[in-house]
Amino acid sequence: MALAATVGLLTFAAGWVYALDEKAVGTSSQASADSRPPAADRAARDARRDAAPKDTPKEAPQAAPRAPLQGLTGISAQTLARIPAESRQLVLVTGKAKDSSESTAAFYTRPAAGADWVRGESWPARNGAKGWSTERTYGDLTSPQGVFALTDAGGLLPPPPGTRLPYDKDRAFVATGRGVNGESLAGSFDYVVAIDFNRRPGNSPLDPVKPEGERKGGNIWLHVDHDGPSQGCVGIPKDAMKKVLQALDPAAKPVIVMGPEGF
Repeated sequence: MALAATVGLLTFAAGWVYALDEKAVGTSSQASADSRPPAADRAARDARRDAAPKDTPKEAPQAAPRAPLQGLTGISAQTLARIPAESRQLVLVTGKAKDSSESTAAFYTRPAAGADWVRGESWPARNGAKGWSTERTYGDLTSPQGVFALTDAGGLLPPPPGTRLPYDKDRAFVATGRGVNGESLAGSFDYVVAIDFNRRPGNSPLDPVKPEGERKGGNIWLHVDHDGPSQGCVGIPKDAMKKVLQALDPAAKPVIVMGPEGF
C-alpha cells in the first residue's frame, strides 16, 4: 500500500510538471508569434528598405593647396634649402610645365635672413623653347633649372637711373639672326642681367669664359623678351627689366630661382 501510494504520487507530480512545461512552451511560442508584425506590415517594411537609396562611395578628399614656403609659391622644400640664407632679393621664375617655354617672373624681398619672403611685382616671362633641364647642354633649347646668383649686368642702352649692379654698356649687346620661332630679336639685349650659370661672377655678361666647359653652354641672361621662346635665357618685358635693374642691390645678395612649377 505504501509503495503504491508513493508511485502514484510520483506519477501525478511528473504529469503536473509536464503540463506546466507544455503550457510554458505554448505561452513562449505565442509571445514570439505575437512579437512579429503581420505579414502585410512586413511586406511594406521590406519594400521601404529596398526602395531606400543605397550608400554611395564618398569622393576622395581633395589635396589641400600647397602652403607657401617662407612666402614663396611653386617651389619645393629642396629648392628652398638651396637659397642662400644671406640673400634678401630674389627673382622667382616659375614655368608652366617641364617642357613649356611659358613662365611667370616675380620679384621678392625680405627684411633679414630667415624672414619670410614678400612678393612684389610679377610679369609674364619666356624661357627655353624646350622647357627646363637640370643637366642642360649647349644647343638643347632648355633653360637651366636651379638657384643662381645675379651679380653683373649690361646692355646696349645706358643703365636705368639707380642701377647698382656693375653694368657694362657695350655695342656688342646686339642679338644676331632670328628667334626660335623666326621672330625678330631686335632690342632683346637693351638690358641684361647675367645669370651665374657656367660663368665667372664679377665680369661683364659678355665674358666668353665657361668654367664648367663648353658643353654646358653659357651666356644665360635675364633680358628683354622678344615675344618668343629662347635658347636658354629668360625674357621679361622691357619695363620689367628696367625695374629689376633699379631694384637689384649687390648688398642684398640677389639670386634667381628658376624652373617648372613645383621644382
